[in-house]
Amino acid sequence: MVEELLAAGAAVAAAGFVYVVSAARVVKQYERGVVFRLGRLRENVRPPGFTMIVPGVDRLNKVNMQIVTMPVPAQDGITRDNVTVRVDAVIYFRVVDAADAVIKVEDYRFAVSQMAQTSLRSIIGKSDLDDLLSNREKLNEGLELMIDSPAMGWGVQIDRVEIKDVSLPETMKRSMARQAEADRERRARVINADAELQASKKLAQAAHEMSEEPAALQLRLLQTVVAVAAEKNSTLVLPFPVELLRFLEKAQQTQALPPAPPATAAGPKPERPAAA
Repeated sequence: MVEELLAAGAAVAAAGFVYVVSAARVVKQYERGVVFRLGRLRENVRPPGFTMIVPGVDRLNKVNMQIVTMPVPAQDGITRDNVTVRVDAVIYFRVVDAADAVIKVEDYRFAVSQMAQTSLRSIIGKSDLDDLLSNREKLNEGLELMIDSPAMGWGVQIDRVEIKDVSLPETMKRSMARQAEADRERRARVINADAELQASKKLAQAAHEMSEEPAALQLRLLQTVVAVAAEKNSTLVLPFPVELLRFLEKAQQTQALPPAPPATAAGPKPERPAAA
């Protein structure tokens, strides 16, 4: 009798051990457990840690609650100003309601990916090329709102959407490069002309000051000679003042003029004898 009781106890213990092993589940810290009992959703979502289910009756689905980084495949589209572009992006999202993510959508990752691609093509068609290149923050916000609206019904929250790259046709790249070169050349010419204007004003002021003091021109000439001689050049170019040339020219013209005849005293001319 005792042996039979021991055998029964051992059988019960073995059955209990098998039951515990088959019913025991471990939910990780970043997961939540959704339990279906005979196909019906249990209201309480299992928290992280050790949990038990009824073998053969319950089915436990583990849902990852971490932030998922998903690249959005590059999408071809035509902008509002009729430019063909190819845009790719990246989306960050996470599950906030594990039950909705399992019940309301078949595959929430695939659903979010398809919604992101559709929204990206829509954003391309509504935007200009300049907005895609320089105003991405605003486009990212609009893209996030477009994806987040349906995703909230699936228990998914969109954290951030970023446009990674905008690919342009080669002809458009060359046109933009030529435009940028022309703009830089225009700015360089404007800056150069402005510098010439300022320099001419300063030179005019300097000339006005030197015209009042002729010695200033000679001092400036000596400064130029000293500056050139400091370079230890074998050839020295000495500028010659134009005023000095004009002075020498006037002096030469004065020497070349013939002397004036002396003035004679006025008197009656002598009478010549009449012929016989």
